[in-house]
Amino acid sequence: MGKNKLKKFREMETIDCVFQAPYGELQAAGGFPMRGQWRERFFHNDNPIVLELGCGKGEYTVGLARRFPDCNFIGIDIKGARMWTGACQARDLGLTNAAFIRTNIELLDRFFAPGEVDRLWITFPDPQMKKARKRLTGTNFLNLYRKVMKEGGVVNLKTDSPFLYTYTREMALANGIPLVADTADLYASVEAGSALPPGVTPDIMQIRTFYEQQWLARGLSIKYLAFPLHSSPELKEPEVDIPLDTYRSFSRGVLETMNTNETPNQ
Repeated sequence: MGKNKLKKFREMETIDCVFQAPYGELQAAGGFPMRGQWRERFFHNDNPIVLELGCGKGEYTVGLARRFPDCNFIGIDIKGARMWTGACQARDLGLTNAAFIRTNIELLDRFFAPGEVDRLWITFPDPQMKKARKRLTGTNFLNLYRKVMKEGGVVNLKTDSPFLYTYTREMALANGIPLVADTADLYASVEAGSALPPGVTPDIMQIRTFYEQQWLARGLSIKYLAFPLHSSPELKEPEVDIPLDTYRSFSRGVLETMNTNETPNQ
């Protein structure tokens, strides 16, 4: 492990809005100590809790927290070296409505009690084209989200992947889940004069993740879906054949080393 990563990990341990709990500790304690008490013990308010899953550098967690002080935002990712960027920004900006948890998303219900989460943002996840159980909008994860979200809480997906966009639409259709927002090219549709999708404001349109900037610089469209999640009925996988993405010849790591001339506002 490089010295720079070790330095970031050490600094993360000193940032008050960062929480890290090894699996063994969670098991021994029966869950994270603040489970069910995030509002009372950390945020000290009764505002809604919004999660950014697979938050990476935390662009949405920080960007949303800056723009919406009446909500609480928590970024979740296992990659601590990436999360360090957002955690330092939240600390330096003095944001009291932003936090970060370094853990696997699979452990979500160890950190949050039933009904504790109001809304989810899933921003540019790996589409996991060959492993439905690993897709963050697949039924495996949706069932996990239902354990912690309030009834009817909204899931927001932004993706560059035609595969994941189509899959998620088909999953919603197969389960009778209404799409409250659905666009295959978010920025083009807005630039053409279309109304902003429900739940998206001009402020939110200004927040663009590192990967989003990379995809836009390469002429790829950004897709956006939003849908409510209810406790029933039982969810099922869609039985459809979806063409695989053909442009993913660059790995995420390679993309990080490629320069882009676009630097949209954060």
